[in-house]
Parts: sequence; C-alpha cells; structure tokens
Amino acid sequence: MSQGPVIVTGAAGFIGMHVAERLLDRGETVIGVDVFNDYYDPTLKAARAARLDGRPGFTMVRLDIADDAAVMELVRSSGAKRIVHLAAQAGVRYSIDNPFAYQRSNLAGHLSILEAARHNGVTHLVYASSSSVYGDRPQSLAGGEGAGFKETDAVDAPVSLYAATKRANELMSISYAKLYGFPMSGLRFFTVYGPWGRPDMAYYGFTQKILKGEPIEVYGEGRMARDFTYIDDIVDGIVGVLDRPPAQGGHEIYNIGDNDPVGLMDMITTLEKAIGREAVKIMRPMQPGDVTATYADITKLNALTGYKPKVKLEEGLGRFAAWWKSR
Repeated sequence: MSQGPVIVTGAAGFIGMHVAERLLDRGETVIGVDVFNDYYDPTLKAARAARLDGRPGFTMVRLDIADDAAVMELVRSSGAKRIVHLAAQAGVRYSIDNPFAYQRSNLAGHLSILEAARHNGVTHLVYASSSSVYGDRPQSLAGGEGAGFKETDAVDAPVSLYAATKRANELMSISYAKLYGFPMSGLRFFTVYGPWGRPDMAYYGFTQKILKGEPIEVYGEGRMARDFTYIDDIVDGIVGVLDRPPAQGGHEIYNIGDNDPVGLMDMITTLEKAIGREAVKIMRPMQPGDVTATYADITKLNALTGYKPKVKLEEGLGRFAAWWKSR
C-alpha cells in the first residue's frame, strides 16, 4: 500500500535536492518546498530544482516555511503523512550579522512544520538539527576513548545563534512529541560536502579561490578539524531514519556524520590534489561562533539503520572537483 507523498522542505538546497532524488529513484511521490532565498546565489538553487522538475512524481512548491497558514494548507491538501524538514537558515557566521533570519526560518519555520504535522496526522517528521549544538569541545581533537560526540552529551552551551536555534528545534520537537504523540526524529548533521554543495562551505569557497589564483583564508590558523561527511552517505542515513520511525509519541535524536574527523590543513591538502593546484594560504584567528572540532559518534544511527559511511574525503573531494569542472 502506498504511504502517500513525502514533503521535503528545502528541496532546492544541497541536502534536500539529494534526498528528493533518492526518494524519487525508489518510486516515491515527492513534494518539494523551498523559498529560493538569496542567502547564496539563487541560480545554484534554481539549477538544483531544475534537476528535479519534470521527474515523474515530483512537484516543487515555492513557499516560506514561516508562513504557518500556507504550510498548514499544503500538508492538509497534499495528504502527506511523512515530512523530511531540511529547510532552515544555515551558517554560523551569517547569524552574527543577520540574527532575525534565524528567528524566522529556524524558529517560526520549525513551529509551522510542527503545527501542520500535529493537525494533519503526520506519522513521521524527520528534521535537521546540527552538530553545532555540541558547542566548542577542543579536547575531542585528542581522540581516544569517548572523544566522539554522543547524543547523550550535554548540549547546553551553544557558541552561535545558529546553534541555539537548532537546539531550540530539538526542544520544541520533544515537547510536541510528548503533547501530541506523533513520532519525530532529529538528525544532527556533521559537515556535509559534495557535488551541488553550498558556496558558504569552506571546501567550496576554497575551490573557487584556488582556481582563480586567489589566496584562501584559513581560520583558526588551520588547527580546526571537522567530521566531513559525503552527501551520499548523509542521504543513506536520512532515508534509513525516515523508514524507521520511533514508536507513537516517540522522539529520537541521531548523529549523522563520518566518525572520522579530518584536520583543516589535511582537508586543504586533499583538495589541492583533487583540483591539481596548490593554494596560497593566509592564516587567520578563529571567527566568532566557530568551534574547534566536530566528531560524530554514530553508534546509535548504525544500530537503527546499519548506517556506515562509505566515501572517504579523498574520493569525495575528487567527485566534487569533477562536478565543479563539468558545470
């Protein structure tokens, strides 16, 4: 029996486009939602949307998720019972200068989705959180037993407004699960990269500058590390969670990362090899809101879905470079 359409918010975004493609590939009907804002070049969002437009079973709806009445009507009229909510205002540094963009998209927008879900019998809401909720934990760079961030760790010291809004999303969802009894799963994404990625991400901006012969700015004097996770592995995890909702009224949070942090300088070296050119580097101090390291413990997600990342950084950045050159 068909489960009806899946709503994917942020469908013209990096992760959203890939999730919609995967769902379409397996025969699902997908309703994409996106506002096509100008946080970064809207032509990239349009190009992603063009990959989805015309595919059997896909419809794109231009909609601001903070418009609660419009979101309510879309969920009601579509009959969708599953939602993958990925739309949000992203970016740590952007939140320093544009805080109210986060209020609208991440707080009001998430509440719109929660309200629409509870009034329309949604059977599983999967939503995007972020590894940023863990705050700054430089000790994780040392590795060893217990270094990976676990879902049970304290998450009460965000170092950016973006992180605070993502933790707020988790708390809002926990309360709705208890009050209204529909299953929800929150996904704490660790640094996602790959073809069709976001221009505000370091690997993307570095590629642009290196190929133009411009110097790159390396923040934290290169001492930072990130749990870089390739987009296909991320999609494996998202779809695996979507297919395995918690019990009625349950709410679960899962780390979704690579479980293998890579130093920023190592990432740059790998990127240089992938694009065939060395970067001119300017070292800069840490920026407000940045964290020293991210490191995903993925034990819980693996137990649920068998999730195990397959694409290591050298291969993933190679694929990104090939995409870049083919654009």
